[in-house]
Amino acid sequence: MEFTIQELAHLLGGEIKGNPEDRIHTISKIQEGKKGSVTFLSNPKYEAYIYDTNATAVIVNRGFTPKKDLEATLVFVEDAYVAFSTLLDEYERLTKLQKTGIEQPSYIDSTASTGENVYVGAFTYIGARTKIGNNVKIYPQAYIGEEVEIGDNSIIYAGVKVNARSILGKYVTVQSGAVIGSEGFGFAPQQDGSYKRIPQIGQVIIKDHVDVGANTTIDCATTGATIIEEGVKLDNLIQIAHNVKVGKHTVIAAQVGIAGSTEVGAHCQIGGQAGLSGHIKIADKTGLGPQAGIMSSIKKEGAQVLGAPAFDIKDFMKTYVVFKKLPQVMKRIEQLEKKLG
Repeated sequence: MEFTIQELAHLLGGEIKGNPEDRIHTISKIQEGKKGSVTFLSNPKYEAYIYDTNATAVIVNRGFTPKKDLEATLVFVEDAYVAFSTLLDEYERLTKLQKTGIEQPSYIDSTASTGENVYVGAFTYIGARTKIGNNVKIYPQAYIGEEVEIGDNSIIYAGVKVNARSILGKYVTVQSGAVIGSEGFGFAPQQDGSYKRIPQIGQVIIKDHVDVGANTTIDCATTGATIIEEGVKLDNLIQIAHNVKVGKHTVIAAQVGIAGSTEVGAHCQIGGQAGLSGHIKIADKTGLGPQAGIMSSIKKEGAQVLGAPAFDIKDFMKTYVVFKKLPQVMKRIEQLEKKLG
């Protein structure tokens, strides 16, 4: 990959201050910039690096004003972070090997169907009556069960398991080790203290433009469907239980656990290691802080909560200030008790 800064600015809709004819052949962090690389500055905490970086070009926000001279050519855009993401997409498209064809050994059931320009890696299994769309990439050692549907332009990375009757939309990406449609955790307590397994006969439905992180697990429904709506982004090591519904464009960080039949609204943000009880509802645009414990429904749209059990983040911060002072307060109480006698 090699292009001029002029071509870069055209791609990103940016304006140039510097030499538009300088050539770019790689991408770097701003603190590790080298000749021929392009980087970006979005977070003001990293501004000091822009004056020392050896990068040939730096993508910056339109409002950025350098405090001193610098050598790099600047490309001014509306949002440097978003622009850099666009550049990475293009870089991946140009540099990634676009594989097609069926590698051997692999197994595709005679009743399964595959679209055009499909890639199926070695040691992959594709079950009966499964439908694979156009331009789908399935990397080695994936398991695709019976009656699965995978939409156009989706990517299934190595070692993924997509169990029977799961439906994946278009432009879905599933990272290595993820399990889609595993059996939900359903056991009925018996009078003798034992537990009877409840068969999980539902499915998982994942809509378009969803990303599923490595080793994330999405259980199938007991009946009906576990549903991941359009544009959801799931980090690594997330557990989503049976009959959960996650709303459009919600983002969930690593190690979150969502118990059965909970409904998470659209445009929510859930921090790492948060835990959600079952059979509750989370309103749209809710923010759950890291390690938040959600025991009941959150009905207020846009609520921001923290703590376990979680409550309003502003109240949590006030409470935490008091909590940190408890040892001092306790010591003063003991001193007063001694004085009083």
